[in-house]
Amino acid sequence: MAKSLQEQLLGAGVVDKKKANKIKAEKLQTKQKQKKGQLDNSAEEARQAELKRQKEEKAARDKELNLKRQAEIEYKAILGQIRQIIIQNRVEKEDGEIAYNFTDEKKVKKLYVSEKMHKDLSEGRLAIAKLEGQYEIVPKGIAEKVQEKEPDMILVLNTSSKAEEVDEDDPYAEFQIPDDLMW
Repeated sequence: MAKSLQEQLLGAGVVDKKKANKIKAEKLQTKQKQKKGQLDNSAEEARQAELKRQKEEKAARDKELNLKRQAEIEYKAILGQIRQIIIQNRVEKEDGEIAYNFTDEKKVKKLYVSEKMHKDLSEGRLAIAKLEGQYEIVPKGIAEKVQEKEPDMILVLNTSSKAEEVDEDDPYAEFQIPDDLMW
């Protein structure tokens, strides 16, 4: 015949009969209070509230992490689109002896191009984009599309200077700088 745990502990001498009866009485009282609804559940409620709070915090962290991952995925997709646009629409570089100077990360770089390309770059019909460490020449429309999505990829996109207003008090106003001035 199977003995209860209480009987086994009594038999082994771990617990005496007096202590076993006291524990049994406390158990009975808590059961009766639970039935009547008199039991103080504040400790249990506090524990449940803490578990609920922890679950909500974890859900918020998971949501934030998922949003961050989603943003990274979207950014990589945009970069892929930009790369494809630049590769499909790049203008073949015409090797020339004229150096076109521009800046890339605070460094002055030179790109040797033909006279026609130099003029188009200066007037804003062409732009220089940086793609995977290489400089690509693209048309103005493509450069504007790329610049909307990722402004750091377009290094040079000149705008026409004809729209600039001339200061009336400027003593050199009548001496215009020629467009073909090279430095």
